[in-house]
Amino acid sequence: MDRLAGKAALITGGNAGIGAATARLFAAEGAEVMIAARNTLTAQQALDQIRAAGGTAHFVACDVRRAEDCQRAVAETLQLLGRIDVLFNNAGIVPMGTALETSLETWHEVFATNVNGTFYMSRAVLPHMIERNHGVIINNGSDWGVVGGQRAVAYCSTKGAVAQMTRAMALDHARQGIRVNAVCPGDTYVERWQGKLKAGQSMDDYLADLGHGFPLGRVAEADEIARAVLFLASDDSSYMTGQLLVVDGGNTAGGTSASFA
Repeated sequence: MDRLAGKAALITGGNAGIGAATARLFAAEGAEVMIAARNTLTAQQALDQIRAAGGTAHFVACDVRRAEDCQRAVAETLQLLGRIDVLFNNAGIVPMGTALETSLETWHEVFATNVNGTFYMSRAVLPHMIERNHGVIINNGSDWGVVGGQRAVAYCSTKGAVAQMTRAMALDHARQGIRVNAVCPGDTYVERWQGKLKAGQSMDDYLADLGHGFPLGRVAEADEIARAVLFLASDDSSYMTGQLLVVDGGNTAGGTSASFA
């Protein structure tokens, strides 16, 4: 407990899924959390959960696709909290499709969110971290940013870009007291998966079928990914920078999980 005591953390997309799980965990570990998100309703629900558990959290409306929103979110966080020790670039979307199935609109949208958003927010927070000679940036990558995935060409491309952005920023800012790493989750159950169900299919059955394809035999829970993010945010990872921490149930260990059934 209290691995982030006295720290201030800014989490994009902290209103749902891995972001919300991380916000809850960070707050439980003593951090003061700022959730940046577009959806005010789900953000308020996330705040209520954190506060009910005795944590401290706030909300700033932000669309990471807009550089000016990212600048404003950082400015408001600094005004309210006085500092930003940890930035978790979590906001992202996961469109599916081959190159022929992916519209130009979708291609531009996923890059705007997953790549531009990560860059804009990092660029906004870096001057503050450089001035303090201290800071941690964690990017949400993917196991499909390490190896390819089928029918996800746009998503895989963005997460590959995030991986390289992570390495490049780590090298650029290592001597300025800033560590930059990425967590790379495998398939992780989040609320939006409810939309994947076929007629008459239960979520338990869907997860069981999907989990058969992975070495550990199941998909991840958001809380499991949040614990990896906590490791990267805390002093437990003080000698790590420029790394991709893959948390995928063994999916990429052999390059493919196709032999598991």
